[in-house]
Amino acid sequence: MPVTGAGFIDRLAQLCICAGIALVPMVAQAADEDPWEGVNRVIFRFNDTVDTYALKPLAQGYQYITPQFLEDGIHNMFNNIGDVRNFANDVLQAKPKAAGVDTARLLFNTTFGLAGFFDVGTKMGLQRNDEDFGQTLGHWGLPSGPYVVLPLLGPSNVRDGLAKYPDTYTSPYHYMNDIPARNTMWGVDIVDTRASLLSAEKLIRGDKYTFIRNAYMQNREFKVKDGKVKDDF
Repeated sequence: MPVTGAGFIDRLAQLCICAGIALVPMVAQAADEDPWEGVNRVIFRFNDTVDTYALKPLAQGYQYITPQFLEDGIHNMFNNIGDVRNFANDVLQAKPKAAGVDTARLLFNTTFGLAGFFDVGTKMGLQRNDEDFGQTLGHWGLPSGPYVVLPLLGPSNVRDGLAKYPDTYTSPYHYMNDIPARNTMWGVDIVDTRASLLSAEKLIRGDKYTFIRNAYMQNREFKVKDGKVKDDF
């Protein structure tokens, strides 16, 4: 029997839930932060190859041909879309002040900022929060579990990897029926994100895999604990 788009999403959601339940003991008990390093490095090399020969050249070309004001505006628009996810997770983490800020940002940037092209919220003193469902789970005490490298998606951990699916419900792509428009918007989002990371590559030192792993783990702990972390690294 053929599976409809809605049926596929429902089955995928059920699979994610089952996988999450199965992996909870692993999340809670894992002592080694990178027990799957061998497999992770293989996936990392695959991702790095795809990035080197496809994604990075696209991002560099995008930066080269796009005027800075237009690139900034497009980046602001995707940030504005991301504020929906931020607001949802502010609420789930019981952070009313942050939820109020992100609500105001959405209202002002979507209206006065012309669908988010101009970030008027930041100029008004409304600093953008950066929240996702992985941080929400961490906020309520679920450990991160082992470090994992996801194919094409990059560095993550068991908790954050599973949490990526619920976050899709705050994204417009989940609700777009026009497939070409959805894929175009999604593609531009990916290229814009990669372009914003080009300058950060200059910071990498030593073994690239180890550097990115440690940077990711430190950044995630910092975000989950809202900056209240001890310097354990």
